[in-house]
Amino acid sequence: MEIYGIIPARYQSTRLPGKPLAIIGGKPMIQRVYEQCIKSGVLKSVTVATDDERIADIVKSFNGNVILTNPSHPSGTDRCFEAAQKLGLDNNAVVINIQGDEPFINPEQIDLLAGCFDNDDTQIATLVKTITNAEDLDNPGIAKVVVGANNNALYFSRSPIPFVRNAAKENWLAENIYYKHIGIYGYTYKVLKQLVDLKQSPLELAESLEQLRWLEHGFNIAVKVTEYENFAIDTPTTLKLLTKWFSILQFDYFCG
Repeated sequence: MEIYGIIPARYQSTRLPGKPLAIIGGKPMIQRVYEQCIKSGVLKSVTVATDDERIADIVKSFNGNVILTNPSHPSGTDRCFEAAQKLGLDNNAVVINIQGDEPFINPEQIDLLAGCFDNDDTQIATLVKTITNAEDLDNPGIAKVVVGANNNALYFSRSPIPFVRNAAKENWLAENIYYKHIGIYGYTYKVLKQLVDLKQSPLELAESLEQLRWLEHGFNIAVKVTEYENFAIDTPTTLKLLTKWFSILQFDYFCG
């Protein structure tokens, strides 16, 4: 089984245009992501899939692999699929979709996710992290995940789930284990080809969570728990804050 890392990176982000080119510690964000990914022990190759020549030129400048993709793709999953097609992957290959706005991703997270595919029944895989504070539980910007006994995802929601009926909300974290979603995905190429043909589903439209489309259509999503936090940069405020922290703390602080 061969495992390929693909980093979808579009230029025209709604909240932070051009964010793959934002400078963090003297390097563009996309370079930070790429350099973390190539530290993984399982990836056969790492490729940036972008819609913009400016991003492509930056990747080429640090000798990274890059593929130009259609700018009209509605999601990173679609962009990953086009790149995987152009790489000529076979059905048994595994694609790891690494978010282009997470310059501090820990390579161990990639390796952990890839381990889900040691099980031949795995179609899609992702990571979760235990929620330890009430602010995250109540934050609709953080997707929560309910995990079954077989370590597959049962549901994703922006609401705190499960609801603990016989406890005050401030005590929920003590009564139950809650997980938040870490936005990294793996898929077999065979499954990825099917995912991009699926129409948006009612649950996905209600919650604005793409992974609900996959669950609604009967795909399984394997889950593993990571101990590492993720630091996605998706707003000017987040960029400013993390850039300030970066200037004070060591890079290893963010990467575990």
